[in-house]
Amino acid sequence: MDDNSNFLYTRSIAEASKLIERRDISPVELTQAFLDRIRDLNCSLNAYITVTQEIAIRQARKAEKEIQAGFYKGYLHGIPIALKDLFDTEGIKTTAGSMLFKNRIPVKDSTVTARLNESGAILLGKLAMSENAIAGIGIGFKDPKNPGDISRTAGGSSNGSAVAVASGMAMGAMGSCTRGSIRAPASYCNVVGLKPTYGRVSRHGVFPFKLDFGSCWANDI
Repeated sequence: MDDNSNFLYTRSIAEASKLIERRDISPVELTQAFLDRIRDLNCSLNAYITVTQEIAIRQARKAEKEIQAGFYKGYLHGIPIALKDLFDTEGIKTTAGSMLFKNRIPVKDSTVTARLNESGAILLGKLAMSENAIAGIGIGFKDPKNPGDISRTAGGSSNGSAVAVASGMAMGAMGSCTRGSIRAPASYCNVVGLKPTYGRVSRHGVFPFKLDFGSCWANDI
């Protein structure tokens, strides 16, 4: 058991995955640390539209049993992550940041969601974003606040992804980009945002508003 369990949210994915593989920390312990962090901060920073607490704990317990049985899947197994709210999640609201879709519940996962599930990653929830993935201030859900200075913008459109990672409310996050939706929030919130080559990440099950690239976020490379 890690002596600094209260500060597990400060770990990088690389650090946490090694601890999990060695069974020095459990996925349940790690996931709970992030859920506690979300409970304490999301009301002021607005990073999440939907928090999937019960799902996260259930997935973490499953990952813990698999790892204890010797079935470690890789560096994302047991790692708490979150998704920008335009990646479809079966049975979980996916709004694209728009009140028009506030009650939309997909019947199938996006390819990105499915692959993260297969890797054993833990879904903490769905992240806020500029409405319809168009960079700027939203008019529906509450805008995410920059954790470095809440009086300043967190950018867009993947602002919830950047805020969640920067504030320790997710170990990693998925976002998307067409014209700066990764670069702006990443630079404003002082985190790493990776924009992969177009076509490298499947867009199946991603809200089809524009030529989006799936992207990933973390505190370091």
